[in-house]
Amino acid sequence: MAEPDDDSELFRSAIGPVRQIAAKPEAPRKPAPPARAGMREADERAAWSEFRHAMHDPLLDPGDVSSYRRDEVPPRVLARLKNGEYAARDELDLHGLTVAVAESLLREFLRDAIAAGTGCVRIIHGKGRNSEGLPVIKNLVDRMLRHRADVLAFHSAPPAQGGTGAVLVLLKHR
Repeated sequence: MAEPDDDSELFRSAIGPVRQIAAKPEAPRKPAPPARAGMREADERAAWSEFRHAMHDPLLDPGDVSSYRRDEVPPRVLARLKNGEYAARDELDLHGLTVAVAESLLREFLRDAIAAGTGCVRIIHGKGRNSEGLPVIKNLVDRMLRHRADVLAFHSAPPAQGGTGAVLVLLKHR
């Protein structure tokens, strides 16, 4: 039996001289698409949608009552909310803030309240006495609450709880 080294040598002598073939160059890669601010664009679309809805609804004056209920919520639930029969488990005070800050705080507050399983909250928006013309924060709160799927109903608070300067909000359970 021949040694493996002998077989290798025999093979090399039978083949003759060899040249190494250059490796095939790698195909050029497609350039990555430019980075986009997807979340910012989604936020802008949502804000534009809210703005369009706001243009169709009449704006509230300082003394106007803010009231809303989803179709699936019985009218008696809204009546009980109007009378202050639901205890607000958490509260957010927005009056005196800018619209951008108020909107951000309201979104965060509602998200946290729903995550905590809070059923009823009070949002103090003020009556807009420092606004020129219409109450800006009051209208912002009214519009945002109307367009949120996690809000079942809301109504201006009874006089002892803030009256038309605050709103009681019923939230969906998680």
